[in-house]
Amino acid sequence: MNDLNHEGDARGGISRRRLVRYVGVGATLAAAGPLVPGGQAAADEASAARRGGRAHDGLRAWRAGDHHVHSEYSGEFDTSTNPPTFHKGTDGIYPIATNALMARQFGLSWMMCADHGGPTHSKVNVELAYPDLLRSRVLVPEVLQFWGMEFDAPALDHHTLMIPHHSGEAEQLYELESRFAKLDPFPADPGRDTEAKMIEFLKAANAMDRKPLVIAHHASSSATGLGVYGHDTPREFRNGNDTAPNVYVGFEGAPGHQAAQKAGYPRSGYFYHPTYGGFDQMTARLGGLWDSLLGEGRRWWITATSDSHLHWTQGGADFWPGEYSKTHVLARQDYGDIMDGLRNGRIWVGTGDLITSLDLALTNTGRTATMGETLFVNGQGLTDIEVEIRFRPLDGKNGNGDRPQVRRVDLITGSITGPVTDRDADTNPTTKVVARFGPNDWQRQGADYVVRHTLRDVDGDMYARVRGTNTDEAEPLADGAESPWDDLWFYSNPVFVDVR
Repeated sequence: MNDLNHEGDARGGISRRRLVRYVGVGATLAAAGPLVPGGQAAADEASAARRGGRAHDGLRAWRAGDHHVHSEYSGEFDTSTNPPTFHKGTDGIYPIATNALMARQFGLSWMMCADHGGPTHSKVNVELAYPDLLRSRVLVPEVLQFWGMEFDAPALDHHTLMIPHHSGEAEQLYELESRFAKLDPFPADPGRDTEAKMIEFLKAANAMDRKPLVIAHHASSSATGLGVYGHDTPREFRNGNDTAPNVYVGFEGAPGHQAAQKAGYPRSGYFYHPTYGGFDQMTARLGGLWDSLLGEGRRWWITATSDSHLHWTQGGADFWPGEYSKTHVLARQDYGDIMDGLRNGRIWVGTGDLITSLDLALTNTGRTATMGETLFVNGQGLTDIEVEIRFRPLDGKNGNGDRPQVRRVDLITGSITGPVTDRDADTNPTTKVVARFGPNDWQRQGADYVVRHTLRDVDGDMYARVRGTNTDEAEPLADGAESPWDDLWFYSNPVFVDVR
């Protein structure tokens, strides 16, 4: 079985010309640019070095990525044979290295191919896909490429299963997929598709020395109405997060397939109930499910992905990784710190490169907390909290050739009241927009814009988060026929406040 030693052997033993043949159609994509080292990572380090305002930890910078990208190993299985015969390239079509090249072109520092499972897929994954991942890491070293999959979660819709980068990563994914993925057994085993099996999977993942990450995909794609959920329900999220709070950490706020309208489908392929500004209802609904989870004090994060299978220019419903949606993680350019950022909520998400950097900081009596962190406030003393929102607009054109402009930034707060009695609760009535800011409200500081606001007399536990848009919609509207490039949003993850 391959491991990181094999990756090292490949680096020394495979020529550039031989590597290029693994890229397939990607080699013909002029947009992929020259294969030179240092590109995105070097740019990130330079960005970190010249940032104004609050200093980040070491060389941490906002590093954009995508944890839900399909390659040619999202294929199909012919179950008329025993064992089933795998045919690659029937769903996703691009080699792993093609995805990595395009991710690099569109400014990503990291990504993960998250291919579909199926009967005996765990064996296909380790024997066929993993060696290609190792080759892709050599060909495109500027993009950190995680090993993982689109996990066939028992009793739920698909989930990211992201494996930490280490010498036993292939064995670790094989163990989890072969033991718990609901579609892996052949013949099929109905006992795999139960919530009890999902909980068993999360317990096993949580017990591992190197803990993976689990993030729900397109969580409301099967929902039939606002608050009428399908495969994924609030109760299941709560049960899973209670079981493995450092493993099961969130859902896609902005699902992929954002170019679906170009193929004649609803945005993101949400056929039964639409997205809102390109975001899942669980995230976009003010005071909705995400706020309900945060109101319990849960560390539950949102991400944004491409779910790339086939680019819209070739008849598909997708953008390239990073072309439209990005998940930004505050981290150093290494696998461990990026995964730590995802696990601990140092994340903001955006579409259309409306902005390229976002910081949210809450300060009280000299103490400061940022996204994913907790600000501790002495309730017997000074309880005003100073809020600083710092964002950087795009300097140039986005993937559509536009120069988008931020029209508004919203500061949102909600109370933390503890665990709910109704495990299917999906509202937080305390959540509200406490301030809206337009261009006249922010100040230019170097390349950034800064907004400051004071939360007066904070007397209870709470959280704060930020969103912004290039639209004039007070709340994101249900998506229809509008171009996704005209409907751009960004969301921070929350900062928590603990009043003692």
